[in-house]
Amino acid sequence: MSVLEIVLIAVGLSMDAFAVSITLGLSVTKPKAKEILLPGIYFGFFQALMPTIGFFAGTYFADKIQSFDHWLAFALLAVIGGKMIKDSLSKKEEERINKNVFQFVKMLVLAVATSIDALAIGITFAIFNVNILRAALITGLITFFVSMAGVKTGNIFGTKFKSKAECAGGSVLVLLGIKIIIEHVFLNN
Repeated sequence: MSVLEIVLIAVGLSMDAFAVSITLGLSVTKPKAKEILLPGIYFGFFQALMPTIGFFAGTYFADKIQSFDHWLAFALLAVIGGKMIKDSLSKKEEERINKNVFQFVKMLVLAVATSIDALAIGITFAIFNVNILRAALITGLITFFVSMAGVKTGNIFGTKFKSKAECAGGSVLVLLGIKIIIEHVFLNN
């Protein structure tokens, strides 16, 4: 898997954090530096940690799934991306976030919730023997900066970009899954 593909996956994964960060930006009148940095730190850290955990779990099982690993990678990317697209198209109203949203427990819950998908991506990284340190670092850094931008964007523009960002991120993941299938089924024969 190339660095560009890892960057695209990282951008796709960071869109959940971006969407939540937009909502966080809506909850404050004028975000202070701490309120901009905190989501980046939490979300970036967990987006780096979860694929690392998934990678080591996937490495343990890699020899058992080698014959169908490309289908598993496709399924994981398609399901995660599809869910992001579906969520972006949902018309349900979101709850208004209260002013105490930047508290430790709430930020921890949001960080874990937005990074669960990255756990599955870590398994994909193991399947393709990706350098997990590099992949985790890229994913964490991209999410860090995207989350900070999300807080500012939410504060300035409101919910206008939230669903578009999530849809774009989901589309990137689905397209990468399709690329994997094309490479392994049609181009490796």
